[in-house]
Amino acid sequence: MIDLENIVKGCLDNDKVAQKKLYNHYSKRMFAICLRFAKNHSEAEDILQDGFIKVFRNLNSFRNDGKLDAWVRRIMVNTAINSYKRKMPNFKDIDFDRFDNSFTCNESIVETMSREELLCLVQELPTGYKKVFNLNAIEGYTHKEIGEMLNISINTSKSQLARARQSLQKKIYKNSTDFMCSEDNFLAQLIV
Repeated sequence: MIDLENIVKGCLDNDKVAQKKLYNHYSKRMFAICLRFAKNHSEAEDILQDGFIKVFRNLNSFRNDGKLDAWVRRIMVNTAINSYKRKMPNFKDIDFDRFDNSFTCNESIVETMSREELLCLVQELPTGYKKVFNLNAIEGYTHKEIGEMLNISINTSKSQLARARQSLQKKIYKNSTDFMCSEDNFLAQLIV
């Protein structure tokens, strides 16, 4: 059993051994979060590194009024969002009304797919769809919160979530019989 309280104290004293223990304790789970938001493995590594730098710099602001893992997770999500904002500074509201909304998916197909296969499909979504889908469906943020984080309107957030779901449904249907994650897919290897 890891003693997080003593590790945090060591980190606050700039103890490199304590910092390594904290990193080792959270890095796999946090990398999985970063990878969900990133375009590729390398970008996820950069987000993870930036996130842990923020964790160590701001650890003195952790008030012990919640769980440390939730606090670290929030930093990783915010770091991923900020990375996205830097790369997409001119992201504007998009009109998605031109897309076909009539597609539906047989839910029994989803039941036959593994978690790794579904996450691989999420990874293939366009960047805007993936960000909104991850923030809403996985992280639990509201459309208002997502709009504020990504500097988009609530309606754009709702539209992107709907389009992400529609895109996933199409991919699931199309790939239901022959979809396989490649062995070198890092996401499949990191799911805990």
